[in-house]
Amino acid sequence: MINLVEKVSIADMKIVHAPTKVRTSGLGSCVGVVLYDDVLKVAGLAHVMLPDSSLARNKQFHPAKFADTAITALLDGLLLAGASQNRIQAKIAGGSQMFQFTPTSNQMRIGPRNVEAIKEMLQTLKIKLVAEDTGGHSGRTIEFDPETNMLLIKTVNQETKEI
Repeated sequence: MINLVEKVSIADMKIVHAPTKVRTSGLGSCVGVVLYDDVLKVAGLAHVMLPDSSLARNKQFHPAKFADTAITALLDGLLLAGASQNRIQAKIAGGSQMFQFTPTSNQMRIGPRNVEAIKEMLQTLKIKLVAEDTGGHSGRTIEFDPETNMLLIKTVNQETKEI
């Protein structure tokens, strides 16, 4: 059997059906958000860069770039693919604090702010967050398998884990 893997770039997203997996790399302060329907075996992955689309300089942007627009775009994509809203669950990884700054500088807390914004959107949309691997100071690569609902996380200088 051929293992198909769709790659998601920074500020992008993709929807896949099993047996195709979905992967993104380069998650530092960015957060990988996976929404999936475990019955239909369909999943979406967004590589979120920033917490809020109000930060956009230009009003023409890819919705996956921002937490507030990425979650709704992923949800819409899954629903179009036949997923059931009440079965959709979430897993997230990333949101590292890649550089050390003074704790009073909220602008530089991009990773933690991304995680907070994503959790807030999930709660608003009533999507259950079932697992996360966030924070720290290291980059990550993640791969989600909609067949098994496993999120494989490779963190720089750490053991690979599954959630």
